[in-house]
Amino acid sequence: MVTKATDAADQLGLSYEVTRHGRVNSLEEAAAARGIEPARLIKTIVVRLSDDDYRFVLVPGDREIAWPKLRTLLGVNRISMPDKDTAFEVTGYVRGTITPLGSTREWPVIADERITGTISIGGGDHGVGITVDAEALTKALGATVADVTD
Repeated sequence: MVTKATDAADQLGLSYEVTRHGRVNSLEEAAAARGIEPARLIKTIVVRLSDDDYRFVLVPGDREIAWPKLRTLLGVNRISMPDKDTAFEVTGYVRGTITPLGSTREWPVIADERITGTISIGGGDHGVGITVDAEALTKALGATVADVTD
């Protein structure tokens, strides 16, 4: 199965495995369908710093963004989350499928420091996951790795 995300992973030279499952209703269901712990399922959240300035934030499934930590890291006073239409416009993905792999724009990536080992990140479509080594992924994406979650 090829998606924009798997095509991007190939171009980055990543070794990965695709997991395909039906639609799920929660992160816990997605983790179970992929045979991993929720902490190993990585959420990709797109955040807006200002007009035409976005970041991808990679967050372990069992954690949430710590907004004060993220603002401090980025040196800004305000960060917002775009609405679903804007998120689609700036990533090429609908909510629930957003991934930095194959995005229409290569926004900078911030990965929480707890993302280690074998992880599963969104594959760019509902019910598609890409299992990959966290260090290889963050390196390939040029991600800033920092403590940005609670």
